[in-house]
Amino acid sequence: MSHKNKIYIAHKSKNRVRFICEDITSECDESFLEAQISEFKYVKSVRLNKKAKSIIIEFDSNFDEIFKFLENLKIKNLSKQNDSPSKAGIYKAVASIAITPLINGNMLKTATSLYACAPLLKEGVGELINEGVTSKVLESMAVGVSLARRDYMAANSTNLMLAIGEYMEESAVHRSDDLVKELAKPNIEEVWVETIKDGKKILNKVATNSVKIGDIVVVGAGESIGIDGYIVDGEASVNQVSMTGEAEPVKKERGDRVMSGTVVEDGKIKIWAEGVGEETATARIKQYIQSSLNEKSSIGLRATKLADKLVPVTLSLAGVSYLLSRDMTRVASVLQADYSCALKLATPVAFKSSISKAGRNGVLIKGAKAIEALANADTFVFDKTGTLTHGSLSVVEVYSFKKEFSKVELLNLTASAEEHYFHPVAEAIVKAAREVGFHHIHHDEVEFIVAHGVKTHVNGKEVVIGSRHFLEDDENISFIEHEDIIRDAIDNGFTLLYVGYNKELLGVISMKDTMRENAKYALDELKKLGVKELVMLTGDIESKANQVAQELGIDRVFANCLPTDKATIIERLKQEGKKVAFVGDGINDAPSLMKADVGISMQKGADIAKATADISLLKDDIYSVVTAKDMANKTMRLINTNFNATVGINSLILAGATFGLFNPIATAVLHNGTTIGLLANSMKGVKIKQC
Repeated sequence: MSHKNKIYIAHKSKNRVRFICEDITSECDESFLEAQISEFKYVKSVRLNKKAKSIIIEFDSNFDEIFKFLENLKIKNLSKQNDSPSKAGIYKAVASIAITPLINGNMLKTATSLYACAPLLKEGVGELINEGVTSKVLESMAVGVSLARRDYMAANSTNLMLAIGEYMEESAVHRSDDLVKELAKPNIEEVWVETIKDGKKILNKVATNSVKIGDIVVVGAGESIGIDGYIVDGEASVNQVSMTGEAEPVKKERGDRVMSGTVVEDGKIKIWAEGVGEETATARIKQYIQSSLNEKSSIGLRATKLADKLVPVTLSLAGVSYLLSRDMTRVASVLQADYSCALKLATPVAFKSSISKAGRNGVLIKGAKAIEALANADTFVFDKTGTLTHGSLSVVEVYSFKKEFSKVELLNLTASAEEHYFHPVAEAIVKAAREVGFHHIHHDEVEFIVAHGVKTHVNGKEVVIGSRHFLEDDENISFIEHEDIIRDAIDNGFTLLYVGYNKELLGVISMKDTMRENAKYALDELKKLGVKELVMLTGDIESKANQVAQELGIDRVFANCLPTDKATIIERLKQEGKKVAFVGDGINDAPSLMKADVGISMQKGADIAKATADISLLKDDIYSVVTAKDMANKTMRLINTNFNATVGINSLILAGATFGLFNPIATAVLHNGTTIGLLANSMKGVKIKQC
């Protein structure tokens, strides 16, 4: 039996209601919960107050539906993974600083200061026992030394600065996590599915997670798209800003692909469900987010190791300082100035900030390691089809070999059989037929034969459409009379579709995949970003491949390339010492995406390509590869700048403390101020390059 939230109406007017929900706790992620509720189609606006457990909603109609939705909303699944940073330590430290001067007697002053500093001292002792000498141990030692010397102002002021620093550091880390979590799109719980009953089409509202591949999902104006798929009927203006960052709505019509998480602003469309459940774009984003939050970068691990190695150096300098001066104040000062916080925190915050910015600009990155690998990549390998080209075919010429069939009639016949399918060849044929005034030719049921083509009957005669192998070898149709035309079309790099009618070759339709308009510009920009070699893989003949390479400025070409050759070529390039980024979109690209140092899948890519890629593009734009590379380069520069600043500034502070230039309070202010400044710099992140 499913859990229902304990919810009741506190106040209600015509179009506004305030609910009290007992299931809302301080653990709930307020912004994400508000986003979930605002996604519900009858809700105009929502405001949530966790402390009061209240939800204020403005709505147009269907109040009962809203109430039912809130009752069944999985609120307990929307809790934050970590508690928000606490200010309790700051309040205690401030109170101790204010009260201690007013107290007579060292015993009471010591007790008051110990109460305020106890959490720090306890944490320091715990880490000393479990982990040895760490930065936290040094900090607690610094406070302990001041307390032992009965320098209560120094002890409490140092404790206050450490508490403020820790709160600011935790806030920065939490904020960086939240930036990444903001990429998550609220679940769309229900969708309308079209079914046929008693010969009539009817609409049923069903749970989104129950939609199956091949279902027809209907989405109208103002509704969110809950699945990934292709439009089979209708047209609409779709707002994709939440997924790709594109501000302007995009017109979508039959054959176009749509993504979950986007919104139909105007129009109505029927979508053939292709990506459902965990295979949708929104689900994939959540998987990337989880990976981004948990993954440790190699540079981050190196920074952590260095920070740990420098702790004994700080401790040794504290000893040297005492031997030279016999002054415990200097010892307390030196113990403040460690490298750990800035080294350990600034790097992951910078990575998360970049991942968040990239996600809002249509580039999904799995984690910090992907950014590192992309920044280091000096060789970019492109599988030509779908990356440098649009990956969508267009009809160039129609050859009819029978007088009774004109070119237009041949195109109409082919489109009539192919219009039920959504592969690139079928879409190209249907589009071309519509451009010349498509009229449907009646035919019997169409049989789809995987990797071959389609078969049907028109006027009692068999029609077969597909590859040469299908027609010539399987259907025994002769090609001899038309070899010259076919060979010429192949030599020109065209894709051919063969049409057979009544056991004879009726005609051939030649198609081509057009080059992306900004392909050369994008490749030139990659060169400016430090890429040393651009490589193209293609199944084209060598002369055609070399021509394309020359036009685009490609350095190296592998022509006549079979799908099985790609991963081998990637491995060969890596053996040459190159750091390889592979950009692809097909099912057979998955091994190459995994083999490369970093794999990038295009927006129209196959699901398996997206699943295996380190970076997934949500925009169908080759320039997004440039955006990703530029962002990776800038992120690594930011991290290296922070790293050098951390070591340099903290070394100066440490030297000053060692020679008595800074007292404990000044050292704490300088050290924590530096850390907070570096974290703020990491939070600000890098500027994303736009075309």
